Amino acid sequence: MKPTIGSRIFDTCNVVFMLIFSFFMLYPFVNLLALSFNDGVDAARGGIYFFPRVFSLDSYKFLFQNDKLYSGLGISILRVVVGTTTCVFMTGLLAYVVTIRNFSGRKFMRILFLITMYFGGGLIPTYLLMVKLGLINTFNVYWIPGLLNAYYMLLMASYMEGLPESLFESARIDGASELRIYFKIVIPVSVPVFAAIAVFSAVGHWNSWFDVILYNSNGKWDTLQTYLRKLLLEVEALQQIQDAQVAYSKYRNISSSTLRAAVTMVVTLPIVCVYPFLQKYFVSGITLGSVKG
Repeated sequence: MKPTIGSRIFDTCNVVFMLIFSFFMLYPFVNLLALSFNDGVDAARGGIYFFPRVFSLDSYKFLFQNDKLYSGLGISILRVVVGTTTCVFMTGLLAYVVTIRNFSGRKFMRILFLITMYFGGGLIPTYLLMVKLGLINTFNVYWIPGLLNAYYMLLMASYMEGLPESLFESARIDGASELRIYFKIVIPVSVPVFAAIAVFSAVGHWNSWFDVILYNSNGKWDTLQTYLRKLLLEVEALQQIQDAQVAYSKYRNISSSTLRAAVTMVVTLPIVCVYPFLQKYFVSGITLGSVKG
């Protein structure tokens, strides 16, 4: 079918709009990348947009010269792996429970967890609860409170409700337990939504820093984000001390703006590199989980 003039105009406007939209989406990232590779003193002049004006690796050298960076990176990776795995597994199990049609308490459980999305105990009661549970200054405080997520449960349950009931009925007739059905049937056929929730959970664990400051007062389990935040605050404080000649000589080629850009790159790039491998599951998981028959 030959395209009409109206369809051509629409296609042209659509392409132009998407190009402009993509530019506004990518420009902040490109600008931070250029700023992170620029000399700190020169960056104070401003006027850096797409490319560094005075190329310098001092900000990245400063970041990677401390061993605490690597220990924080290890703790962050461990948190992402453990937190994401346990959250996806336990929340998926909860989602399966609330979709079992012959389970009389499934509606009550769904409403109970739905309430937690709108009402919370508050910061101080939550902190006191963590103290009573003995989770303060331990690695377990990073993943145990996030075992169950009501929003993720709703997404998973919506997806599982679209699966043929005959799959579960035939398994029960053969004598399979509910746990066996969950492991052998639900998980394999729900890979798209599980992968989508895994992306959500992994990004949340990777970017989280406030709970580290709140529950990790001794600094033993500092994550990468917390270490980089402390480093950034240290440089900003040193720049305010103009009489400290030693500090000036050490950090003269680094500014808070270039270091902040370098910190953003270090924190963002791992997620950016992982996301393309899970994108197909992410898209299909969300769209299929939102369709109800």
